[in-house]
Amino acid sequence: PVPPHSNPANSRRMMLSLVLSMLTANPVDIGSAEFFAILTKTGISRTGTTTISGGDIGVSPAAASYITGFGLTMSASNQHSSASDFDGSAFAADYTSPTPSFMTTAIGDMETAYTDAASRALERDDNLNVKSGLIAGETFSPGVYAFDTDIYLADAAEITFSGDADSIFIIKTTGSLIVGKGANFILNGALAKNIIWQVAGSVSAGTTSHLEGIFLIKTKAVFMTGSSINGRLLAQTAVTLDATAVVAPVVAA
Repeated sequence: PVPPHSNPANSRRMMLSLVLSMLTANPVDIGSAEFFAILTKTGISRTGTTTISGGDIGVSPAAASYITGFGLTMSASNQHSSASDFDGSAFAADYTSPTPSFMTTAIGDMETAYTDAASRALERDDNLNVKSGLIAGETFSPGVYAFDTDIYLADAAEITFSGDADSIFIIKTTGSLIVGKGANFILNGALAKNIIWQVAGSVSAGTTSHLEGIFLIKTKAVFMTGSSINGRLLAQTAVTLDATAVVAPVVAA
């Protein structure tokens, strides 16, 4: 009999496995920003029945006065605050030490992650400007995708991320991400924590839309009435929420 290591079929399978492993993107490390459902530099505002679970919120270098619509109650230590309708804590640059240094580190980690994601090279030429940015109906497999235009998901349209619990997706754009009303991101085996969006412009989520992933945003994010996200909003300006449900991925112990 032919030894397994010299079997042509085995050799082809081993080569395919090696190629697929080479094409698999490495995770983007968001550092201490992983403790936040929402982290911004200039402010967080909410209206309506916005809910946030699974993570904290924070602003820096902005002060706590730039977190609006939450009715925050300061802790006895003055290091963090809380509200009755979200399960995390709020942190700001003007809270008592060591919060300011913690926030400086988290913001720095967020910015480093943004730069890392932006620097990732394409593994395949056909992952550049998929559908010219009009991504309705697209199924994304693991890997790096790049756009030099806005990314637009039309009203009521869907996109799917197909993979497994270890699959990494990095979608980067020099423009903005615009998600239409009622549009939906679907996970087929993939996890929200492994879907990284690096957006040089802004993120706009239309009414009743649903998004998945970790959003590293150079400017702002605006989530309209009834929208929702499984993931994190890490923005270098501000985040605005209107009756939005935010669920952050569980942080590994």
